[in-house]
Amino acid sequence: MTDQSTSKPESAPKKSGQPGKPGIAQRRKSRTLALQALYQWQLSGSNVSQIEAEFSADNDMSKVDVSYFRELLRGVPTNLSELNRQIEPLLDRPAQDVDPIEMTLLRMGTYEMMHRVDVPYRVVINEAVELAKKFGGTDGHKYINSVLDKLAPRLRANETRGTRGRS
Repeated sequence: MTDQSTSKPESAPKKSGQPGKPGIAQRRKSRTLALQALYQWQLSGSNVSQIEAEFSADNDMSKVDVSYFRELLRGVPTNLSELNRQIEPLLDRPAQDVDPIEMTLLRMGTYEMMHRVDVPYRVVINEAVELAKKFGGTDGHKYINSVLDKLAPRLRANETRGTRGRS
């Protein structure tokens, strides 16, 4: 009997920075922390490097895909104008009236669709919806799903073409 279990691949990768594909739980934790850090950045206007240092000190980063957390935390503010340009035409209200958690999730999802083509668009949408259920308002997850679902054919035309009846 060997110790090479293939039934639980997610329990094996506990190391952050491990080469290859990080575990699902590590990515999910990265998104959760990135949402919280970006929310803090959005409301406080603090320096992203300062927020990153605080989060690194206050959280167990061994269970996080640290490079993914950093990419989201730095990528969203760096690409803010382009992200907003992609999102705003799909909103049913002015951007400043969108709940800050929902706006942060829309920006994160848009960033991932634009810059992380290795992550399927359905995963991007699902992860944003799950975070909205956990941190957002009562029906915020429905709003997140609607906006990102409309955005996917624009940003991931090749990927969505085969999975939708329309594009």
